[in-house]
Amino acid sequence: KNFEVVAAAQDTGGEAAAGKWYDAARATYTTLVDTKHAVSSAFQLVNVPSGVWIDERGRVVRPAEPAWTSTRTDTYGGKALEIEGEQYVAALRDWVTNGERSQYALSDEEFGRRVKPRSAAELEAETTFKLAVWFQQDGRDELAAKYFERAQALNPDDWNYHRQAWSFKPQEAGPKWLEKFLKQPERYYPKLELKPKGG
Repeated sequence: KNFEVVAAAQDTGGEAAAGKWYDAARATYTTLVDTKHAVSSAFQLVNVPSGVWIDERGRVVRPAEPAWTSTRTDTYGGKALEIEGEQYVAALRDWVTNGERSQYALSDEEFGRRVKPRSAAELEAETTFKLAVWFQQDGRDELAAKYFERAQALNPDDWNYHRQAWSFKPQEAGPKWLEKFLKQPERYYPKLELKPKGG
């Protein structure tokens, strides 16, 4: 049905860090490794997995939102983590079938409501994070750590900043993720906004 999945792993570790996951999944779709986090910057991705719908004309039909394939509730440290996948897949299939007539293809007005310009702090966080990535890839770990920490402080809601920084010390990643997850008052994944047009 002229539908293509393109996966973009955001990891400064490159193929060595991300490629093994594609191999384990036996991916048959297009797989990319984005060491500069350019995709996250362009589409304002703040967590994984996130999906963006782009039509055949290159128009973004739906902005970044949680993109799972199954629905379940996991529990970490006694706190629930809700995942909405079945609804997402159903909406995606509707769009693939009906294109711009799909009830889930957003109008320009609704798209504008959901995607806001980044704040000054968020813009500074993005630039600071890019500096951290550059220093990390240049082997300047101390400076990288400093800028990763600054980016996280400027925009604590961007889980990609945290996850990338934690990835360099895998033994600390799990405990640090759990600590931040348990302190967060909001849902880890925002609730999907899948109301049909006019609904």
